[in-house]
Amino acid sequence: MSRNLIRISKFLSLVLRHRPEKIGIKLDDQGWVDVSQLLAACKQHDRPISRALLDEVVETNNKKRFAFSEDGLRIRANQGHSIKVELGYEAQEPPSTLYHGTATRFLQAIRREGLKKMRRHHVHLSADLDTASKVGVRHGKLAVLVIRSGDMHNDGHQFFRSENGVWLVESVSPEYIDFPGEWV
Repeated sequence: MSRNLIRISKFLSLVLRHRPEKIGIKLDDQGWVDVSQLLAACKQHDRPISRALLDEVVETNNKKRFAFSEDGLRIRANQGHSIKVELGYEAQEPPSTLYHGTATRFLQAIRREGLKKMRRHHVHLSADLDTASKVGVRHGKLAVLVIRSGDMHNDGHQFFRSENGVWLVESVSPEYIDFPGEWV
């Protein structure tokens, strides 16, 4: 993605996941907003985006953060909201193992308290080490945790999978986390 597309993607993440009021839009209960309303609000707030550019951001975003409705008239963020939305994902059986990328400076707290959703709706987990590593390295010295998601599921924890492949769970207790690596 070009710098301009990254800048637009970050702005869209802000307004579609955290602060829609920043440009005067209102998301429905499932996080959707009409594309025409979004584009008009962006223009009114000196952030003009054409429909073609919006299409390009959605299509080329390597994290697949956004989705259009089937008719292409609405848009929403796939996950990561700090505002109340109901994305409508159905519980699914996860793979036996999932991964969580983080920074080593958080390991002591994670060992004590597990993984918490913090200001988001869910804890985000990855199906592969590469994705978890890319997420974790953004926060500092990388640590990738192994989550025994199959055991969690068998013990009654619900997992959801977002449209872009991110696994979502309410929390992860320390008992389900393995801390492999030289930083243990």
